[in-house]
Amino acid sequence: MTTRTRSPCWNGYVNRHMALLGTQFMTTEPMDETLSTLLDLSQQLLDSILAADWETYERLCDPTISAFEPEARGQLVEGLDFHRYYFELGSGDKPKQATIASPHIRLLGDNVAIISYVRLVQSIDSGGNPQSSRCDETRVWERQEDGWRHVHFHRSVNS
Repeated sequence: MTTRTRSPCWNGYVNRHMALLGTQFMTTEPMDETLSTLLDLSQQLLDSILAADWETYERLCDPTISAFEPEARGQLVEGLDFHRYYFELGSGDKPKQATIASPHIRLLGDNVAIISYVRLVQSIDSGGNPQSSRCDETRVWERQEDGWRHVHFHRSVNS
């Protein structure tokens, strides 16, 4: 079971940084709508990972996605096949929740955005006790003909 949580700092982030971002970047959509969309898509992506929902993950990602992540042991991974393996393992039967904390979004024109944040994951350990883990993530989204698609990410796990 996956629960979707919207970080309480999202609206504050959008409101505090509208003027700054609005003067540096021109977009075809209102700034707050673009930021909100990117945060929502990023949360959908994290939810699909926790739920092992391959259909949603594949819909959100470009087929040529590239990534640096701990599972790849320092190697650049390209395409979706590497990621599919982990989805096929399933999501397990214990509840999990992912929260995006301290998001930072940079728009690079109308069609590219970089979102960096701390990903907090709450879960239950083998003894039935709640636990939290974190990692730092940077994700690159590209606006394509059919909407925003996830094209690259870098994830670092912290001890």
